[in-house]
Amino acid sequence: MNSPHDPAPGSSRTPRGPETDWVTTLMTPARAEDLLRGALDVERTEHGVLPHRLPARARAQCADDQLARAESQPSGVRLAFRTRATTVELDALRTKMGYHGAPPRPDGVYDLLVDGALTRQAGVTGGNVLMMDMATGTTETVPGPIGTVRFAGLPDRDKDVEIWLPHNEITELVALRTDAPVEPVPDRGRKVWLHHGSSISHGSDTASPTAIWPALAASLGGVELVNLGLSGSALLDPFTARALRDTPADVISVKIGINVVNTDLMRLRAFGPAVHGFLDTIREGHPRTPLLVVSPILCPIHEDTPGPCAPDFDDMGEGRLRFVAMGDPAERAAGKLTLNVIRDELSRIVKQRAADDAHLHYLDGRDLYGQADHAERPLPDELHPDAATHRLMGERFAALAFGSGGPFASVNRR
Repeated sequence: MNSPHDPAPGSSRTPRGPETDWVTTLMTPARAEDLLRGALDVERTEHGVLPHRLPARARAQCADDQLARAESQPSGVRLAFRTRATTVELDALRTKMGYHGAPPRPDGVYDLLVDGALTRQAGVTGGNVLMMDMATGTTETVPGPIGTVRFAGLPDRDKDVEIWLPHNEITELVALRTDAPVEPVPDRGRKVWLHHGSSISHGSDTASPTAIWPALAASLGGVELVNLGLSGSALLDPFTARALRDTPADVISVKIGINVVNTDLMRLRAFGPAVHGFLDTIREGHPRTPLLVVSPILCPIHEDTPGPCAPDFDDMGEGRLRFVAMGDPAERAAGKLTLNVIRDELSRIVKQRAADDAHLHYLDGRDLYGQADHAERPLPDELHPDAATHRLMGERFAALAFGSGGPFASVNRR
């Protein structure tokens, strides 16, 4: 442990004012590994480091740009350190999304927690913009400078600090500056929840990283989150299953279905064996870990209508985007998938496997967001829940999974 007068390893003192002796922690892979939580890999870049939520081997096995963007957006990833600092600055280079023909998207938000409580929120300046043409899928990057996010007026005492990175912006970490030394947070004995899902688990349209439903559920459940919610990419990929297999965890959940339907990826004949293979791979590394299979939340456009799903551009100029289902309900007879078909198949598979796997469980996603909820708070774009619904889902998941009698209740037993 460092003395109060010595900078932490990988740090240097930087004078930034006549009365303040700043400690600068340059972001290298080794230093990031000490301070980052929720990332499975860290890549050295020209400016610093880029956290990844899939390991390098997995990334090398799929050249899909959608997956590359999703896994490098640090949903659930945070810097965690112990310090007496009252001012914290983070230099970062963001890459935010932009869409031709639409107003600029809101800036990403950094959430700062002190001893587990949300204390400050701020954004970073500068950065790149990745402009996408939704009609063609083509992109171009408009470069920008490194920016700084600053948090001041923090309590003048030793404390645990977490900076949750924006869930919807690729974020290269350059340097951390504080007016007191930092050190990694010691092990508090909290269990690890490893979760995989779609854009809804990634964060969809929530306002800040600790407001996504898995982050809320993790906070209420008293666990450390590793979030492999991958926008558009919860597709039963073998490399994702291997990432789940190889990541230490005390409890695991996989939310399967919506991306398989809205990409029109496979038919029923392929879906069942793919689910079995996905679960088999996870079980290779976690043979007795509580494993919860979660089916899709209610999404009326795909309940009984197959994919693919396509954007409706009519209101893009006003910043509103809707999605429509392009399939034909009659195609179910030929094996096309809908959410109701997937729920039935997932329930059947889990029931079959649970006969030999006492630690495997099933949760109907409509228990998180169902018909009555849709009547009160419909999905704004027909596909993704809003911020209030994320909170509702997080609270319900925490009660159903981590609460008394839930499949994850054991992680909080003392």
